[in-house]
Amino acid sequence: MSTTYETISKVIKERRSIFPASYIKKEIPVEVINQILETANYAPTHKLTQPWRFVVIRKAGLAKLGEELGRLYKALVSPQQFLQKKYDSFAEKTSQADCIIAINMQVSGKIPEWEELAAVSCAVQNMALTAESLQVGAYWSSPPLIDDLGEFLGLGENEKCIGLFYMGYHNEKPWEPNRTPMSEKVRWIEA
Repeated sequence: MSTTYETISKVIKERRSIFPASYIKKEIPVEVINQILETANYAPTHKLTQPWRFVVIRKAGLAKLGEELGRLYKALVSPQQFLQKKYDSFAEKTSQADCIIAINMQVSGKIPEWEELAAVSCAVQNMALTAESLQVGAYWSSPPLIDDLGEFLGLGENEKCIGLFYMGYHNEKPWEPNRTPMSEKVRWIEA
């Protein structure tokens, strides 16, 4: 029997970004999506602002999101910088996912905005670890176009989109993480 530390350490170390091209056509049950979202709610949050807000996009909504991202790309990029391949990639990536969760932040004004961004990031880490534990692939994408998704997502005046959390079942084999030793990143002060 493994300890709680061993279990959580294993999930943390095995978590990987699994990209939409690796997803298979298998629906993620709503109960599983809700389990993933529920763990977000237990992230640390200064002054309990709980700034995380999510919009779940599934089924026909995925095509609508792909169309909106393509429309925004075409509208915001100069004709000289426009790439048809990039334009087409929005519809392709959204169609490969079974579910995309828009990661949004509600700015309270009670604490520095960076602290609310940190809280939302912790919430997304909880989601990523839960997805890993449920064998659901996940990937946090933050294309510049998210700044312009507010109307599509129905965001309030004090809310902003900070990313898209793509999810799907997959058949990827685990691989070794590419991390340098922790000893190269820590200094100790004891005296």
